[in-house]
Amino acid sequence: MLARREYSRSELRAKLAGDRSGSGADFSEIDAVLEELAARGYLSDARFAQQFARQKSGAYSKRAIGASLKARGVEGEAATDALARVEIDDHDAMLALWRRRFGVPPANEKEKARQVRFLQSRGFSLSAILKLVRNTSREDPPVEG
Repeated sequence: MLARREYSRSELRAKLAGDRSGSGADFSEIDAVLEELAARGYLSDARFAQQFARQKSGAYSKRAIGASLKARGVEGEAATDALARVEIDDHDAMLALWRRRFGVPPANEKEKARQVRFLQSRGFSLSAILKLVRNTSREDPPVEG
């Protein structure tokens, strides 16, 4: 599994446990294997967090990336360091994402709501989204040429 991509310790533990999680099985063997992999440098939450943050930057807010890392079992110093190393400016990321996805101001309230929902699903704050949508609505659409 580790040959294909990085995994967090928690993710790999869950994959290796498989169906055993409901049976009350002893996870000591799995934990011993995970310790051995970490000792050999094959498994690293810090490396996983850095790769994950780099991959998601530009498409998700810093807050959303942090929440995703936490959901994958990476917290504390590994997550904080990964987010600090990847320079994510939420406003620039949101604007670039909006331009890639939509590119034109919403024509009506239904379209505005759709754009707002999409950006919220990527972890951006509602106040920043509304400010962006308002500002793009005032500007003339970009001229193609």
